[in-house]
Amino acid sequence: MSDVTYTSSELLKWLWRDYLRKHMGLLLIALVFMAVEGATMGALAKLMQPMFDQVFVAGQENALIWVGLVLVGIFVLRAIAGVVQKVLLTRIAQKSAADMRIDLLDRMMIQDGAFHQTHPPGFLVQRVQSDVNAIGAVWQAVITGTGRDFVGLIVLLGVAVSIDPVWALLACIGVPLMVMPAALAQRFVRARSREARDLGAHLSTRLDEVFHGIVQIKLNALERYQARQYRDLTRTYVRTEVRASFGNSALPGLIDIMSGIGFMAVILYGGSEIIDGEKTIGQFMTFFTAMGFTFNPLRRLGAISGLWQTAAAALERIKELMDAPVNLKSPEHPVAAPTAAPDIVLDGVSLSYGEASVLDSLSLTATAGQTTALVGASGAGKSTIFNLLTRLIDPQKGTISIGGVELKDMEISDLRGLFSVVTQEALLFDETLRENIVLGREDVSDDELQKVLEAAHVADFLPKLEHGLETRVGPRGSALSGGQRQRVVIARALLRNTPILLLDEATSALDAQSEKVVQQALDRLSEGRTTLVIAHRLSTIRGADKIVVMDRGRVMDEGKHDELLARGGIYADLYRLQFEDGKTVSDSRNVDALRALQPGLKPSAPNIFQRLGQRLFG
Repeated sequence: MSDVTYTSSELLKWLWRDYLRKHMGLLLIALVFMAVEGATMGALAKLMQPMFDQVFVAGQENALIWVGLVLVGIFVLRAIAGVVQKVLLTRIAQKSAADMRIDLLDRMMIQDGAFHQTHPPGFLVQRVQSDVNAIGAVWQAVITGTGRDFVGLIVLLGVAVSIDPVWALLACIGVPLMVMPAALAQRFVRARSREARDLGAHLSTRLDEVFHGIVQIKLNALERYQARQYRDLTRTYVRTEVRASFGNSALPGLIDIMSGIGFMAVILYGGSEIIDGEKTIGQFMTFFTAMGFTFNPLRRLGAISGLWQTAAAALERIKELMDAPVNLKSPEHPVAAPTAAPDIVLDGVSLSYGEASVLDSLSLTATAGQTTALVGASGAGKSTIFNLLTRLIDPQKGTISIGGVELKDMEISDLRGLFSVVTQEALLFDETLRENIVLGREDVSDDELQKVLEAAHVADFLPKLEHGLETRVGPRGSALSGGQRQRVVIARALLRNTPILLLDEATSALDAQSEKVVQQALDRLSEGRTTLVIAHRLSTIRGADKIVVMDRGRVMDEGKHDELLARGGIYADLYRLQFEDGKTVSDSRNVDALRALQPGLKPSAPNIFQRLGQRLFG
């Protein structure tokens, strides 16, 4: 995490401007009722003097009735005010927290790929859920404290001063003693809370990785290792939270000590005045009740100080994400995107991640309405081209144009509306099958949907599902097989009906039968579209209009399948690896790795090499 810090005033101004000011009407009503609730404590304390002097000491029976009625009225008023202000504050806190979650999610979704590489999902989930929840609870307590408790404290101190200013001054004699310790405690709480927020994000990230990688954990017997990693993180988190709790508890504890010193001073000084008859028992009880009632508001206000430091630590992390620059932006005056299948041209494109060069002055053209295949060893930059075309990232050098229009001149939403993407990781949401295909669109007719289902061969397995299109597919489509998930994604792409199709190893993870069905659907999908294909299985791209051979971020060769084989080179090496003898390859490190996995494997085993090679190249 970065060391970005914000002052309390900066955070409060941001909260007020963006989230609380819109609820100012409800907030003012809640503050009025909080003030009423706080003032009732002063009225109750003031009632002690006539209760003792007129009823208990003087024995006036008529005073007994009106004192009792006033006492009941105070508690009824307090109850009504308490209910109203709590309901209003809960509404304000929940709505403002919901607004913050929405804004935070919106902000994170428009960030580029580099942002999401450095901010794992578990970390972002922690910020959106746990941190915002903590803030919502805290600012409700803060507003309550500044409303009810602060007003109550002022009224109670006013009652105490009206009885005897000297007594009131003596009651506060311990205040100077807690100023410095309180300041130190606040700094301590802020620091520990910041650590706890970061550790909470690490815990969420660890859980996210465990549940997403549960199959690999089981296959590699990593249960104990992962449990130990999580246990160590949890123990560190618990220690940090306990230390933060110590700081939070120290503030009310300091107030307890201050109150004890003040009460002792009042009893020593005021007790002698009562003995001498200078003050009545009713006056002392009113003062003592008023100061006793200040005890709880003071403790709550002290606790709020610590709670605010906890919230400030969470707010810092959230505001840091809100303030993170958005590197990918649409132009002020966008150019209209092409509507028909366009040419795609990359001219002198270079891209690096830090010191690592991914693309090096790469130039290539994908002709409109034709299929262009990208092949090469892992790390050649093929998937990076897809990320550049869809503006998940931008190049450092060179230009990219679609239909003669540069990407940076198009509205991002219009640009991405040109593409349908099918990858080997068929991402489905934990929704119904229908929703995973239409993706929220409400203008899809039943006939249109049926045609898509048939063209993508989804109709082949649909009758086997208990609820048909209304069947939930499970997290990431876990209720469907790999081939079924791919066909659903193809149906989604067909329904989008975009002029450009991107296929990223769309059949590499399928068995032969599923691959045949999915390939038929892909062939139908690519008709009339500008299609770019990344393929491990060279058999799937033999019919491509053009094959571009890449290595280390550069275009090394291009042409049709037969032309590339005749010229030899990288493509011919890859082809021999998959279909002939597995001896000569363009990346000897991958073959060494294969033979290390299977020491007894001989070059005359093309079928095994073919399957393993499919996982290493493309």
